[in-house]
Amino acid sequence: MAAGALVGVARATKIDAMPRKTSNPKATPARRREHSVEEIAEKISVAILEHRLAPGTKLGEDRLATIFGANRPKIREVLARLAHEQVVELIPQRGAFVAKPTVEQAHDVFEARRLIEPGIVRRLIENPDAQKVQRLQLHLKQEAEARQREDTRAIVRLSGEFHVLLAELAGNTALARIMRELSTLTCLIISLYDAPTATSCRADEHEELVAAIQRADAKQAATLMLHHLDHIQQSLNLDRASEEADLESIFA
Repeated sequence: MAAGALVGVARATKIDAMPRKTSNPKATPARRREHSVEEIAEKISVAILEHRLAPGTKLGEDRLATIFGANRPKIREVLARLAHEQVVELIPQRGAFVAKPTVEQAHDVFEARRLIEPGIVRRLIENPDAQKVQRLQLHLKQEAEARQREDTRAIVRLSGEFHVLLAELAGNTALARIMRELSTLTCLIISLYDAPTATSCRADEHEELVAAIQRADAKQAATLMLHHLDHIQQSLNLDRASEEADLESIFA
């Protein structure tokens, strides 16, 4: 074989042996989507509503930044927002912790709810709308389905969201914002002073409330709301200190 042919074979062999680039997109790991401040705050709030984050849990900036693929300034903004809503406590030189309401603060929260929520159902009835009643009935259906599959976390979250939904349907944005904060604080109080149970917010009481709203019976709806809040508060007891939470598994 001629020398030129030998060189050509050698070059071809060398080229064939070299690794080739692939155009398969799966070959490159997908970049994790960056979460917004609102999304991170919502995920933490839902974890509290579902009793997955207990009062007193430390919310380390580094751990949260890693979990959500965010930088520390964004995490600080999230924690500051939640602190403004009183669901997170910022302690100098120690960090951020899920709020741990005192017994006195628990009484204050229920007093506020007794003053606000009867007015919410009255306002809702003053502005009748069949679609609003349908949304409430759909929510009751979701609660029933959660109870049927014994999904305790969903039951607790939906119970709190029922009261927020009433405020949103009443059409007052300030009341809706206040109820979101009070509902989350109530979940913290229940988690701290009573074992999370499906009976913290009884399904039949929600059904009775919706029935009174559908009948446009404002007086009865307000009375039922007060009785409902009384039952929740009367279920509270001092509870043992919660164990340290595994943030990675909670937000996985």
